[in-house]
Amino acid sequence: MAPNRGRGNSRGRGGGGSRGGGGRGGFRGRGRGRGGASLGSGFDGGKLARSGIRTTAGYRKFDSQREKETDAASEDEMLEEESDEGTDDLGSDEEDEEAAPGVKAYQALMQSLDAGGAEEEDGERKRKRRKIEKERTVVAERPSEDGVETEESESDASLESDAGVEVEADKEDGSSDDDDIGEASKNGYGHGEAIGDEDDDQEDASDPYESHFASTDEKEMDNCIQSIKANEWRTEKQAVPKVGSFTLYAPKSSTGSTIRQPTIKTSDDLGLKKRVADNARKHLPSFDDTQQSIAPYVFNYTDVLYTARTPNNAESLRSLACLHALNHVLKGRDKVIKNNARLAHAEHPETLDLRDQGFTRPKVLILTETRQHVFYYGTCLANLFAPEQQENKQRFHDAFASPIDDTRDMPDDYRELFDGNNDNSFLTAMKFTRKTLKFFSPFYTSDIILASPLGLRRLLENPDKKKRDHDFLSSLDLLILDQTDAMQMQTWTNLTTLLPHLNLQPTTTHDADFTRVRPYHLDDLSAHYRQTLIFTAYLTPEILNLFHTTCLNHAGKLKLTPDHPGTITSPPLPETLTPIKQTFTRFPSPTPQTDPDARFKYFISTVLPSLLRSTTSTSGNSAATGILLFIPSPPDLPRLRNALARTPISFTTISEYTTPPSRARARALFADGRASVLLYTQRAHHFFRLRLKGVKRVIFYGVPAHGGMWTDVVGGMLARSLEDGLGAATGTGGMGNGEGGVKCLFSSWDGLALERVVGTSRVRGMLGARGGSRSGKGGGETFEFY
Repeated sequence: MAPNRGRGNSRGRGGGGSRGGGGRGGFRGRGRGRGGASLGSGFDGGKLARSGIRTTAGYRKFDSQREKETDAASEDEMLEEESDEGTDDLGSDEEDEEAAPGVKAYQALMQSLDAGGAEEEDGERKRKRRKIEKERTVVAERPSEDGVETEESESDASLESDAGVEVEADKEDGSSDDDDIGEASKNGYGHGEAIGDEDDDQEDASDPYESHFASTDEKEMDNCIQSIKANEWRTEKQAVPKVGSFTLYAPKSSTGSTIRQPTIKTSDDLGLKKRVADNARKHLPSFDDTQQSIAPYVFNYTDVLYTARTPNNAESLRSLACLHALNHVLKGRDKVIKNNARLAHAEHPETLDLRDQGFTRPKVLILTETRQHVFYYGTCLANLFAPEQQENKQRFHDAFASPIDDTRDMPDDYRELFDGNNDNSFLTAMKFTRKTLKFFSPFYTSDIILASPLGLRRLLENPDKKKRDHDFLSSLDLLILDQTDAMQMQTWTNLTTLLPHLNLQPTTTHDADFTRVRPYHLDDLSAHYRQTLIFTAYLTPEILNLFHTTCLNHAGKLKLTPDHPGTITSPPLPETLTPIKQTFTRFPSPTPQTDPDARFKYFISTVLPSLLRSTTSTSGNSAATGILLFIPSPPDLPRLRNALARTPISFTTISEYTTPPSRARARALFADGRASVLLYTQRAHHFFRLRLKGVKRVIFYGVPAHGGMWTDVVGGMLARSLEDGLGAATGTGGMGNGEGGVKCLFSSWDGLALERVVGTSRVRGMLGARGGSRSGKGGGETFEFY
């Protein structure tokens, strides 16, 4: 995962084994791939393919449906190869396995067909194969977004293979699954088919699944939706010990309070499917504080914005989300099976009105930023489902997992995000059958879609309009956004571009049985029934806006607001050092839209003159060099660079797009004092976490989004320079009266970020009251801390 246009900085590239094979051999082919060394036993230290294995024709398609061959001999080879791949690739259709004829019987059947019919079918197969090969060539030759033909562009071309983009053609060829709920009346679960030991679960009108999707009062629902469309919400607040405070938003027309939900301490307190409950007792015997705080709302289908995600509670949030997603999928599956049985045994099935489906099968979309976290999600779902067989398990492991790097010297949040396979362009799916979990299943026969914003956006905006598709997202019931803060640091437009494509009316019917489609899907109201879970390390105006505009659930929405202690006093400095003077200056900014211009104007009129005086001083003052200018917003970098270029100040720049050689040169110039000022962007620090030397003073052009960045810069870079005797912790030092070691500009629109830096107890006074002193020309107000 790297900053350059959202492309992955996947660790390691090279040939790799597949399905337990070591060395250079890959999955049905040879070549080099991306992804890092394998975690599985039986693998040597080679590197793995990130999406598919490159052949002479490019990256092969990586969908779970095999291409039809043109003769019986090639079919024999395919079956032999399938049998040698081990238990990971056992078919998902158990009934078909028991009744499937042997290879010889199949050949005898083929030979007994009419010669003319065989020739006609063979010709049809050849035509389809030529079409597939032609599409594969187009994908393999597609250039990268940079317009440069590199191995990176070849791996980008394999994006589609992760999720099996050719599934429509495969489905038309007659391939079907034993329980495809996309066509319940044709090739669904089967009439009266049970789900193992789960068929004894009884439907309960008080069950959140039933009350949210099936048992809603039509008139009350119409009133709720009208309130949501008019943006009329009723709010309630509640303090939560050890967490912070909850704010619940409910449609204004709704009745009653749902803010005080009963405490849930274990999975036994939830109405889970029996199979899920049994496995949850093994893997989640009890809920921790994080899970207990939001479990009542998650399982009540309320939208949740959790803004306190940390490396320590990330696994807890993921486990809870997986438990809810799996339980939802199996409850919907069970309902369809039971209704199929009712239709099969009814004397007049046309009189039954059984609404239990959407337009398409996928019900859950999980968006996360790296492949490694998709591997964590897939593994968690597999543990909670505990299937007898896992199809394509090894391939899933190879494509999404990599060894955890030795980054012990990096902060915890960096290791949690970037360790392992940190590629951020992927799109895959999972399917749950009675006994099998199937990875890499085609979209329209899948239950859960796992993707990165970039991977899904590339499908939605494919240059080939015929390959664009979003119909499989038309009937989502659950959307999970994990690592949302990392998505914003990467490319926020990737997420904002794809969200409007969710829960839209499909462009084609996809063989949907409209007699079984729920009314709200037909009325284009499914977005008001979809639950959204957002997990982020911190809250930003963009994420808050997404919460208010995307979460339109009739069950309401919940926002967690933690109490922040602040980072201006952490980590503590050595006792031998004088406390660092940290000055916050508030400048006037009338609107968020004009905030960038107001900030730049204040910098030019107030801060830049003091920089000129200090950096052009001939008195030998040590403060004349080593000034770090930290820039949170990328669009501000060109303006500041151009402004400094018109002055005699010597400066250099490190941004997220700076090449490693240029980055090393800039660091050397700054450390040696040949460049007085270093422009350093927030995204550069997010991706590289540089430990810059020679930092004597710091100017924050804006408040960093992550409070930990303040600690990295002030408590790390500047503190080390003070220990070495390079900088000045207090005093004017040629920086202008009232200015010390750290200066930060902020406006009233920076409240969320400012709270994380100075703390919840201080931020209100800084935003609403006058500071201790005025700072002349710009009319700013200053607040000083030590």
